[in-house]
Amino acid sequence: MDSTTEIKRAARARLKSRYLIALTDPTLWVITYGAALIAAIVIGASLIVNDFRQRAIDRNEAELDNVSRLLAQHFDRHFDEISAAEHFVAALVERQVSPSSDYVSFVRTEQFQRLLRDQVSVSPDNSSRISLFDRDGNLIVSSEDFPPPPVNISDRNYFKLLKDGHVTADSSPQIELIDSRTHREKRIVIARGILRDNQLIGVIARTIPPSELERFLSSTASNERMTLLVSDTSGVIARYPTLAIGREQKLLETSMGPSDVTTGKTSAGPPGPHADNQNIVSVRRLTRYPITVIAATRLSSALASWRDETRTLFLIASLAAVVTGLMLIFVIRHLKEQTRRLDVALSNMPQALLLFDASERLIVRNKRYSQMFGSPEHLLIGRKLKDIVRDCGTEGIRAAALSLYRDGVREALRLTSRTQRVLGLPDGRSFQIVSQALNGGGWVSTIDDITERRRAEELMIKLAQYDVLTGLPNRAAFLEHLRQALLRSDKDGLLAVLFVDLDDFKTVNDTLGHRVGDQLLRAVASRLKACIQPGEFVARLGGDEFALTCACDESHSRVLDLIQRIYDATRFNHDCLGHALTIDASVGIAMAPRDGETADAIIQSADLAMYAAKAEGKKAYKFFTPAMEARARERLLLETELRKALASGEIETLFQPIYDLRVNRIVACEALARWRHPAHGSVSPTTFIPIAEQAGLIGELGDIVLRQACREAASWPGDISVAVNVSPLQLRNPVFSLKVVSALHATGLPASRLEIEITEAVLIGDDELALKILHELRAIGVKIALDDFGIGYSSLSYLLRFPFDKIKIDKCFIEGLTSQDTSRGIVRGAIAIASELRMVVTAEGVETEEQRSELRKLNCDQIQGYLVAPALTRDEAIRMLEGPPSREARS
Repeated sequence: MDSTTEIKRAARARLKSRYLIALTDPTLWVITYGAALIAAIVIGASLIVNDFRQRAIDRNEAELDNVSRLLAQHFDRHFDEISAAEHFVAALVERQVSPSSDYVSFVRTEQFQRLLRDQVSVSPDNSSRISLFDRDGNLIVSSEDFPPPPVNISDRNYFKLLKDGHVTADSSPQIELIDSRTHREKRIVIARGILRDNQLIGVIARTIPPSELERFLSSTASNERMTLLVSDTSGVIARYPTLAIGREQKLLETSMGPSDVTTGKTSAGPPGPHADNQNIVSVRRLTRYPITVIAATRLSSALASWRDETRTLFLIASLAAVVTGLMLIFVIRHLKEQTRRLDVALSNMPQALLLFDASERLIVRNKRYSQMFGSPEHLLIGRKLKDIVRDCGTEGIRAAALSLYRDGVREALRLTSRTQRVLGLPDGRSFQIVSQALNGGGWVSTIDDITERRRAEELMIKLAQYDVLTGLPNRAAFLEHLRQALLRSDKDGLLAVLFVDLDDFKTVNDTLGHRVGDQLLRAVASRLKACIQPGEFVARLGGDEFALTCACDESHSRVLDLIQRIYDATRFNHDCLGHALTIDASVGIAMAPRDGETADAIIQSADLAMYAAKAEGKKAYKFFTPAMEARARERLLLETELRKALASGEIETLFQPIYDLRVNRIVACEALARWRHPAHGSVSPTTFIPIAEQAGLIGELGDIVLRQACREAASWPGDISVAVNVSPLQLRNPVFSLKVVSALHATGLPASRLEIEITEAVLIGDDELALKILHELRAIGVKIALDDFGIGYSSLSYLLRFPFDKIKIDKCFIEGLTSQDTSRGIVRGAIAIASELRMVVTAEGVETEEQRSELRKLNCDQIQGYLVAPALTRDEAIRMLEGPPSREARS
């Protein structure tokens, strides 16, 4: 029994041993892991192939949807712009032709034909043609030929719909692709009825070649496999590329359903024998026209890249399986090589490394340790840490070992898994020792020589307190000095803090370059450093700002003496790279603790005083007063209230008439923003406009004034224009021209009745974005005027950079027109220049009959000022424009 039990126990032991050997056999694990990895590669490749196919379909659907949306939006705007001329002509005819007048006689004139030609010339599609027909379909007048050829369109479908009364004045225009009888080619016609007393008296039609639409289609198609169609209710009117009729009809039948939807897609099905005949289609209807845009591509084309990717993926998967097998074969060799490389890395790492086991015995150390401390290997390897401390005679080794032992490495590693400290040796070197606990006991320590790093950190700390350019203490050093000075200052004395800002330093940088500007800063800093006396302190805060401190009493005599020394230093003739430069400064002075008990408070007070000195014309000094802080708070409060005013509609637009001396009537009004404050009453634009510009509110304010001006001008009689001032900051917005177009479209004001007034500040610095926006506005018919002409630095040069429609002579020249020969000569020269450049001239600030008479003699075109009328409210402006002539007109 016992022998049998022993045999069984031995057998179980052998089986267990073989089992453990099998489990630990690396070959078995390599085979198992390799098979599992190859299976995972195959399965993953299959899943990825299916995912790639769906992504290819989704990508093409999204691309088609984006293209159809872009086309629909473009053609909506395109037909709106084309229909604008028809709206204008139809409205003109309906307004001018009375019930008793002859519609045909009214339009069959060369003058009316020129009107049609002008409408075509300002159209985005200048290859089009505008024609007017009578109620029987006979051509009356055309924008191309006068007199027009005999043409009758009574057999056209669109004419029949208009004549039969199926379309009202509010309906969308009729659009149809026809065979032109005058151009001998296909043309797209856009027609609408001209009504009188809700009766059709004629038809206005605009024809454009399909190539204009197809040109845009070709530029929109993202690839040559894409098909783009534009169709109306009767069929295709434009296409890209040209298709066979059967293919085109089949695509229409596939994409167009009986329901009136704006979008629709047909998704591709699973792969099959008929996949080549499937299409991916995106359909969109225009919002205001009976036009449908179709973007389509064949499923086979959409999946072409997927097929290539599938072949590539399977090839890659096959290669991956082969490579995986080879990699697993060499994994053991690789591990051995990695072990060897690890030994090399340890031997060549820049830190010293020591590895201790759980019994504190050193089992690994690298060569860097010996290089750091000059220790022989036989004294360290295999020894315990306490023995190394006891027996090592080398001072460096003993210090490093003591650092590890005395700091209680074992105890520290029990509490926290990591310790770190810096060790300084008697020879001046510094080391950083980091110890990390290991699982199962023991720890590893690294020792890094940080001697050079500590020296660099000390140098950086020193550099952090001084300005690199001038060598003066910087802002951080000044703040620390000011805090310490405030703590040390006598309670009976005062500490003066002076902020110095160089006047017009930016001009030096802009005209002579930053190298000269930097040299000037160095020269001024050197002079300031030389002029201070014991107990005073000077620092550069940044840019062209300096700060100084000095102790003083209530007489301020020492402060005034320091200010004089500052001016002597700055106004000195500095030699800067061959340029002899002198510069002035604005100085703000704050006294501590009277003007602030903390460093931040006293700095803020000195800063406010400095800005007050600049506001009084620069080249001055100002002591801080509580009124300066009150003005700063008042400005901040005014900015907050301005934000609320923009949101609550407190901004009002007034209108000042502009009188034309040539036709003796008012031809335009300038829109002026006014703020009716509920508590302070009317706030001057000179107050809130600069605040709006500095606070980033000028864009919102400008949009409000622009829309109010366009809305009011749309209700004015005749062709009276409205002029709107635009800030330079508004023209730095890339979408400003779109805002103007939106305002014109929303209010119905023709672009030709809007004038944009700018100052030369818009063009300073060769602002290409502003010039681009001005050209865009002028291209749509908006007039551009140069305001405040003659008071800038180079107004004449700006007349060459942009073809302005109008210049406005500043009122400062008009005031001295009748009493100063200089003003008269300047005005005469400005009028002569404008006349040569075919620009209109408006004189601002005309207040007397003598000025008006003198301007008429000088052939000035227009006048504006209190002689004509002051700024008027909307109701006053309407009464003046619709009422009897003004006294100026009667005179």
